[in-house]
Amino acid sequence: MRVLAPWKRAGNGRRGGDPADVVVVGAGHNGLVAACFLARAGLKVQVLERNPYIGGAAVSRRLYDGFTYSNCSYVCSLLRTEIIRALDLPAHGLQIIPYEGGCTLMRNGGHLALYDNHDALRREIARHSRRDAEAYDRFARDMLRHCKFIKPLLLRAPPDPTSFKPGDLRELLYLGRHFGRGGEERMYETLRFWTLSCADLLDEYFESGIVKAHLAGSSIIGTALGPRSPGTAYVLLHHYMGSIDGTVGAWGFARGGMGAITQALAAALRASGGAIRCDAPVERILTRNGRAAGVVLASGEQIPAKLVVSNMDVRRTFLEAMDPAELPEEFVRRVRHFKIRGSSGKLNLALDGLPRFPAIPAGSPCVRGDLHVTDSIDMLERAYDDWKEGRWSQRPYLDILIPTQIDPTMAPAGKHYMSVFVQYCPYALADGPWTDEKRASFGRTVIDSIAEHSPGFRDLILHAEIRTPHDIEREVGLTEGNIFQGELTFDQLLFNRPIPGYAQYRSPIRGLYLCGSSTHPGGGVMGAPGANAATKILGDLRR
Repeated sequence: MRVLAPWKRAGNGRRGGDPADVVVVGAGHNGLVAACFLARAGLKVQVLERNPYIGGAAVSRRLYDGFTYSNCSYVCSLLRTEIIRALDLPAHGLQIIPYEGGCTLMRNGGHLALYDNHDALRREIARHSRRDAEAYDRFARDMLRHCKFIKPLLLRAPPDPTSFKPGDLRELLYLGRHFGRGGEERMYETLRFWTLSCADLLDEYFESGIVKAHLAGSSIIGTALGPRSPGTAYVLLHHYMGSIDGTVGAWGFARGGMGAITQALAAALRASGGAIRCDAPVERILTRNGRAAGVVLASGEQIPAKLVVSNMDVRRTFLEAMDPAELPEEFVRRVRHFKIRGSSGKLNLALDGLPRFPAIPAGSPCVRGDLHVTDSIDMLERAYDDWKEGRWSQRPYLDILIPTQIDPTMAPAGKHYMSVFVQYCPYALADGPWTDEKRASFGRTVIDSIAEHSPGFRDLILHAEIRTPHDIEREVGLTEGNIFQGELTFDQLLFNRPIPGYAQYRSPIRGLYLCGSSTHPGGGVMGAPGANAATKILGDLRR
């Protein structure tokens, strides 16, 4: 029997009721942000979510008795303060608790602790290098300057540099003035920075291997690049420019897990008259005469809509939920070449008690932030080499959090929840498909890496959820499990994201918009793509 393509199988579904003004595909954080702003403008908004729960990658789930896991994303820093305030998310239950520090653990038993207190941080860095203690202030100042350059661009749609439309010309003029505001030297420096490798950047400031290794970790998170790859300096900045209540560079926990963010957004949406429907996987985006007309669910049900906003990544939207024949050939070619490569894994661990790390002084607040396992830039690069060869890193970079030290609501009394982000883990293995046995072996590699620094750690584990990029794709819907919905390299930023000529949240199909992290300004639990998409839609509707 001939197997038909998904868009053809779904074609004869039963029709729904009156059309909504807007159907948003996916109840991840960007989809919910876009839906909130559209509903507040008076549009009838329906959000459709494939899973029985909302949140996408920003979700809290109870998968073991009494424990709440931040199942995928695990830290709050990039969520724009402007969005939190505009939607009054604290009134809907959102509470962000800042980190108190952090620490990088070394294989020789040493460590580098990070503190919020500036003087304590200088003394700690000076323990490894007095020169680096002085250089850190210069590094922080320069990174802040780069943050100040990019921050005003986050909540603005990129201009089309080939367009002569008044709006694009105004944005190009704004961008040119903004770029030139710092003078000629800063312009050269900014262009160089965006194409620099993180390793080369850090070599210009620091001499200590552990100081450079600690800072370089943020340049590879979620990225199929190594610290010596061009473009990773910007990835470092992308993480560095987060803020909590206006404090640039601050990171924190969402009380109740990352799902608290999307639950607050859902409450804000309902308060504005919007609706959310779960267990409603969209199989096809309907078009009529070159215009979006609604969606078809996997059940065959048709839901008509005047506008469709996709929170799916660019590949899933145009290559899976649509017939590529409906789209321009060159557009489809560019979509196929948009880089979305899986490189990250995740472990969620239920622990019988608080792990002990002998390298960290007793009572140090640094343990209540993010803990890292790495020694040097070379160690990170070798971990990347493993990924390139199609195997998970034998000595992976780990980003470890124990949020229950600050938020005890996530575990039973006396127990703790540990989140472990892993870099690198490939989507496709060189020795064949992922199996349960390989997944367990990957988990053992990670647990063994932690146990090297924490005696008795294995005995504390009550339950382990082990997630490979393949699992993240299957459960969350992110292509290859890529947490940014596409690499954050210079060729995929600003007016190149996701496709040159289509960086303003529109598509070749009239009435079909993108609002996910495949669009400007990229990934992380930021909300800016959703807010920018809503602004563009309302502008097109002249609202």
